[in-house]
Amino acid sequence: MTLKGPAKDSETDFANEAAKDIQFPKQTEDYHELSSYLEMNADYLSNMDIFDELWEKYLENNK
Repeated sequence: MTLKGPAKDSETDFANEAAKDIQFPKQTEDYHELSSYLEMNADYLSNMDIFDELWEKYLENNK
C-alpha cells in the first residue's frame, strides 16, 4: 500500500483500488493467497503482470 497516491500509473492505480477493496487480504504475505484473490475478485486489476512486478519490488525491499 506504499504506492497509494494521486500519480496516474498502473501501479498507483492498483494500490489505490486495493486500498478501497475491503475484502483484499492486506495483512497476508502469501503470494498465492494474494494472486488467487486478485484473479478471482479484482476487476480493477487489468493485468496480473502489474501485481507480479509489484510483488518482486516488495520482495526486494523486504529482504
